[in-house]
Amino acid sequence: MPNRRGIFLIIVSIVCAVVIIGGLAYYLPSRGQTANSPVTDLSTPVDEVDAPASQDISLPEYSFTSLGYQSGIPRFAELRTIIPTRPRSDVITYTVETGDNLFTIAEKYGLKPETVLWGNYEVLRDNPQFLRPDQSLFILPTDGVYYQWKAGDTLRGVADFFRVDPESILDWSGNNLDLTEVSLETSAIPDGAWMIIPGGKRELKDWGPPAISRSNPAAAAYYGSGYCGEIYEGAIGIGAFIWPTPATYLSGYDYSPSLHPAIDIAGAEGNAIFASDSGVVVFAGWSEYGYGYLIVLDHGNGWQTAYAHLSSVGVYCGQSVGRGNVIGALGNTGNSSGAHLHFEMRSDIYGKVNPWDFVSP
Repeated sequence: MPNRRGIFLIIVSIVCAVVIIGGLAYYLPSRGQTANSPVTDLSTPVDEVDAPASQDISLPEYSFTSLGYQSGIPRFAELRTIIPTRPRSDVITYTVETGDNLFTIAEKYGLKPETVLWGNYEVLRDNPQFLRPDQSLFILPTDGVYYQWKAGDTLRGVADFFRVDPESILDWSGNNLDLTEVSLETSAIPDGAWMIIPGGKRELKDWGPPAISRSNPAAAAYYGSGYCGEIYEGAIGIGAFIWPTPATYLSGYDYSPSLHPAIDIAGAEGNAIFASDSGVVVFAGWSEYGYGYLIVLDHGNGWQTAYAHLSSVGVYCGQSVGRGNVIGALGNTGNSSGAHLHFEMRSDIYGKVNPWDFVSP
């Protein structure tokens, strides 16, 4: 019986010989070709294969499109590079410019107006009227509160006060907390360190005129020298209010329930200010907390109206005034960045209301 290994070697030798002979046959000159003749292109028609080797072959001229590509999807160089914005985690400062207000600054940085106040209590004291050119304000990287740590504070206590999860304070990279030393109940945060409270919120202090009724006008004694003494009777309003000054457009802040519970009406300094409804004067004169010369009318039906930043006061405490009577002149006193009337309306039932809901030009 033949040796299997020998048979296998014989078969391999035969296959190799066939491959070598076939390769030589492919590269050897065919009939009509010399050893130096070019190999015939397989795509050349049969009737051209036998043509004399000296015959010239006409090739099409090379051409290209102006776009620089023949087919497929082109890829062009884009000279303008868009650099993606990256979220901030730290606090920056902003210098207030002429014409700025709380809302425009907040919009510039994609924040809520309350965040600007919550980040700058030492400067603004929760009062948009305190904003002044050249002030330096802290601008938080996200909506929330900027809080200065006090001795004895804990993360859990601070988080509960500002109504957030403690983890949100821990996880905020801009706070640079060492998680190996800080826990919910105790912390190594030094007294006086400033912390960002992402998503934090608190009540804003209302610096506006307090509720001053004719039965208790002395309640405003702390508010400024314009407060009145005892007042028992006088004109009563009808509950229908008129526009309080000749100009009919705003200049400054519109109504905002928590930030600016009033409207700022435009006008030239010295323009007349009208009583929006009949009532009794319960505050007339200088006010503290940024309102300058101020008049407050009690209308005897649960309503009061306030007129601030006046250039002059034309009424006195206890005076009865009729609806539409001139009571003062528009001005720019107190914390004001331009002549306007700060007009507020208060109801014993609803508190401070949006004037647009009760009066129109």
